[in-house]
Amino acid sequence: MLDRYRAGDLRALARAVTLAEAGLPAARPLLRAARERGARAVVLGVTGSPGSGKSTLTDALIAFLRQRGQRVAVLAVDPSSPYSGGAILGDRIRMLRHHADEGVFVRSLASRGALGGLSERTLGVLALMEGAGFDWVILETVGVGQSEVDVAAACDHTLLVLTPAGGDGVQAFKAGIMEIADVIAVNKADLPGADRTVRELMAAQGLGAHDEHTWFAPIRRTVAAKGEGTKAVVAAVEAHRAHLGDEGLQRRREARAALEVRTLVQERLLRRARELGRDLYARVARGDLDADDAADTLLRGDL
Repeated sequence: MLDRYRAGDLRALARAVTLAEAGLPAARPLLRAARERGARAVVLGVTGSPGSGKSTLTDALIAFLRQRGQRVAVLAVDPSSPYSGGAILGDRIRMLRHHADEGVFVRSLASRGALGGLSERTLGVLALMEGAGFDWVILETVGVGQSEVDVAAACDHTLLVLTPAGGDGVQAFKAGIMEIADVIAVNKADLPGADRTVRELMAAQGLGAHDEHTWFAPIRRTVAAKGEGTKAVVAAVEAHRAHLGDEGLQRRREARAALEVRTLVQERLLRRARELGRDLYARVARGDLDADDAADTLLRGDL
């Protein structure tokens, strides 16, 4: 399967993604092979509030990029049920028209309750898609609002999707979501209030600290359901890539590596706490042990 993955076999890629999502040791040689090829794809994160049209806009971007002859992979992170842990993985439904196109690969992941808009296995899957030789890799996040900022560390560029007359203009002013945007799309721009939303966003950008080197996220109007505005969005992303240059892209990839390592460390510590900490939890509940001491005990392994 490793040879097939290196040769660009989409079935091998799909199997590799399954192994990486499950966290199985068999995924490690594939992940190493992906990273050996180096990061050549444009990795675009698409984020925004639920209902803003992220999936529809992603579908429109796929269509535009395919017209240019570029291969596209999409990783859509879907919310999970807090009760069953299941997910509908419905983002692929909006992209079904591309299912027979060998130049398009679409995969969904369940968020599994992860904060920040990304699954804990997202970055490994993203690396596999980059290593498969796609020109663009699009990461569409859950859509959890202002806490959804991990996407900025996971991608080269972040596209924030907002809608008019939905309060998004005001919400975007708040700390967190506005600062991560490299490009902003005001989607459903054929609705009333689009011009006002654009003015509010432009005014908000000027309020923060900035100098002559500051990148102000271009604001582009889109009507994703009609495929309108996608060319302008892609041009804005490519302009940001030129602005970053090689050094800027390398810094972003180092931030992605740091996020991936931290995520894996946290996952393994939590697994250890679940497996070994039951008696400690009972002692903390009875008041026999302080919670800080219990945490230190788990980290040291002195059980």
